[in-house]
Amino acid sequence: MTRTSALPARTEVAIVGAGPTGLALAVTLAEAGIGFVLLDKQAEGANTSRAAVVHARTLEVLDELDPTGKLSGELIGRGIPVSRFRIRDGARPLTAIPFDGLRTAHPYALMVPQYETEAVLLARLRALGGDAHRPYEVTAITHDGDGVTLTTATGETLRAAYAVGADGMHSVVREAAGIGFSGNAYGESFVLADAVMDWAPGPREVSLAFGAAGLTVVAPLPGGTSPAAGHGAGHYRIVATVAEAPAEPDLRFVQGLLDERVPGQATVTELAWSSRFRIHHRVADRYRAGRLLLAGDAAHVHSPAGGQGMNTGIQDAYALGRAIATGDLDGYEARRRPVARRVVALTDRMTRVATTRNPALRAVRNTLLPLLGRVPALRRRLATELAELNYR
Repeated sequence: MTRTSALPARTEVAIVGAGPTGLALAVTLAEAGIGFVLLDKQAEGANTSRAAVVHARTLEVLDELDPTGKLSGELIGRGIPVSRFRIRDGARPLTAIPFDGLRTAHPYALMVPQYETEAVLLARLRALGGDAHRPYEVTAITHDGDGVTLTTATGETLRAAYAVGADGMHSVVREAAGIGFSGNAYGESFVLADAVMDWAPGPREVSLAFGAAGLTVVAPLPGGTSPAAGHGAGHYRIVATVAEAPAEPDLRFVQGLLDERVPGQATVTELAWSSRFRIHHRVADRYRAGRLLLAGDAAHVHSPAGGQGMNTGIQDAYALGRAIATGDLDGYEARRRPVARRVVALTDRMTRVATTRNPALRAVRNTLLPLLGRVPALRRRLATELAELNYR
């Protein structure tokens, strides 16, 4: 595979992983005039599109990186803003979480595939004179009081003052740092699929369907009918907890899952791609070991309920880039690790409430949610938490 460019011998910050977190960190450092090398083991565009929502606080971060609004504007132009998450028991609505009353310039959740978010960040990085080095797989890292040495699978070395692990759950940087990753895995697997289908609730909201069989999330994606069209035909992201599923669920499996979870609501006509994966809820014991630092999924992983994973990672990256620029590296962990613990706790509660199989607990849940949803302060509080506006 052709390399995008040769590695330099030295840099100030080596960033391992050029997903949304690594790209956002690189943009932040480029804006601050700090030298960096961004490495990734995959070719450009080879990633899967797991994340599909950009929350308000992340859009605010993009505005802070580019006060002209062009960065966030480009991403918004590629997505679908939705004003509410609707919680259902199967097909029956229970309550809604509205975003349109939030105190932000972006009072909505933006539905947009992860590859679009990465493309926008990469374009901004290139406009600032930076780029990602691909494919370079980092296989060994040593660090001392003066810096870090990274070695690739093909024997190249890079010396840096600091190295940041933005390389996901199985982070080579976290392993080299000897940092624990406390938490557990969920018993269920998750099915993720992008489908073309007719969806009765339509593309104006994200649906979170609770039920005895598990949690099912259906969210609109760009590429289909405009929300203004007023009907449900279009592209959608489906995320569902399952006890068992094939590694790549086919159209028949996805249709059967929807028929069981949200009967009469969905007719799938095409499946763009699908996968099955396991989800953990974990937070790194530390975010820093000397000159090694962590951000994004290398520092925290959790349930996709609420769509906060990529958002928390991009916000980590922005905070870390500013901390490097100001020399306040200890402050980075103090600010961001409590956020991760809070997000993990919230998404874990949401997942367990959604997937309980206890009939009595389900009855209590289905009685309380509509009542709580009538309290404006509670609706606003949950929307603010999901949008991550509490973490400014």
